[in-house]
Amino acid sequence: MKKRKIQKTNAIRLLEKEKINYNVYEYAWNEDHSDAKTAATSIDMPIDRVYKTLVTVGDKKGTIVACIPAEKELDLKALAKVSGNKKVDMLPMKDLEKTTGYIRGGCSPIGMKKNFPTYVATSAELTDKIIVSAGKRGMQIELTPTDLLHVTNAKTADITANHG
Repeated sequence: MKKRKIQKTNAIRLLEKEKINYNVYEYAWNEDHSDAKTAATSIDMPIDRVYKTLVTVGDKKGTIVACIPAEKELDLKALAKVSGNKKVDMLPMKDLEKTTGYIRGGCSPIGMKKNFPTYVATSAELTDKIIVSAGKRGMQIELTPTDLLHVTNAKTADITANHG
């Protein structure tokens, strides 16, 4: 049986350019279920290994990217503090594609239009592999946290809320 060729996204092209090993998982998605929790269930992976990408705007530093476990909530105050802002808000959904090059449900921390300051939840250091969006709905990439930090120039930080 011939292996189906995967569509290369900006994220995948960047990983290949950097010679980073990764696995791709594809799954059926729909508008009602395009979140990271659905992705984890769809690709049969533990929820704590699947990370969602959230794009925010700081009052001093502009666009900031956060990568946190699918089941957690982003602590905006903690992100503001580590990123050198007084206040951070979520980027309006209407601005996501023009800012990052990606759409909701398919926003990867890898290969955005610009290299924005990126923060990955410290919990990523506790696992050998994590899964993030590949830059297209219904497609996820698995790679080591070290490789994710390298390719996105990210820092780890305690940016998840303790509740929820």
